[in-house]
Formats: sequence, C-alpha cells, structure tokens
Amino acid sequence: MTVMYAVIFTILGFLSMELAGWFIHKYIMHGPLWSIHKTHHEPSKSFFELNDLFSFIFGSVAIVLIFLGVGELDYRFWMGVGISIYGMSYFFIHDVLVHRRFKWFDRPKSKWLLGIFKAHQAHHATNKKDDAVSFGLFIVPKKYFKGN
Repeated sequence: MTVMYAVIFTILGFLSMELAGWFIHKYIMHGPLWSIHKTHHEPSKSFFELNDLFSFIFGSVAIVLIFLGVGELDYRFWMGVGISIYGMSYFFIHDVLVHRRFKWFDRPKSKWLLGIFKAHQAHHATNKKDDAVSFGLFIVPKKYFKGN
C-alpha cells in the first residue's frame, strides 16, 4: 500500500462525511429525527443536547471502519481516518468557533471561516424544521463569503 493510496482514501472519507452529513442534516435531522435535532436549534438548558447523539453515531462509523481496516491498513482504515479528521474539524469549527461551547478562540477572522460562520448563523436564524438553509459545514453557498 502506498502513501498516495492512504491520502486518497483519507480525503475520500472526509469528503464522503461532508456529503453524507449534508444529506442527513437536511433530510433526516430536519425530517423524521427533528425531535432529536431540534434541541440544537433551541436555547440550551445544559452543556449537552440530545442532538449530540448524532456525533456518537458518526464517530461510531469511523471507529468501525478503522477497526475493520487496521490489520492491513486498507481503504476502510483510511476512510475511517478521513471521517475522524472531519469529526475533529467539525468539532473545532462548529462547537468551538461557531457555537462557542468552549470559549477557546474569538470569533473567526479569516474570510473562509467567516463565510462558514455566516452560513451557520443563517441556518440557525429559525428554530423551525422546514425553514432552515445551508445544511453543510464546509460546502456552503458562495453568498456567505461575500463582503468578508
């Protein structure tokens, strides 16, 4: 197995998570599982939200893939690594920078992070199931990057 193989499948795992996350967020979280996800759109009464269960589900997929592929360091291992990198990126951007669940940094200053920040603010402009926009974390409409 080559380094290029590992890089390709790591990137594929990362990108797959963004695409799957967008779909799951739009059609499942804002659909049949709204009763769980709505806790993220309402003022929080505690540090944890019922919505945090989704992180455990997505993390479990990465763990299973890593476990299944660890013997040979095959594509499953590297896909799991990519999903894990996505999860860590999601945590820092979504939970730390955007929602400030941990106040480690100030509001983002880079144009790229500000665009993501604005898109997520637009997503949370409503606490209704059907009125939300911008369901991805990294793939967001260009309009949120204008004027940064």
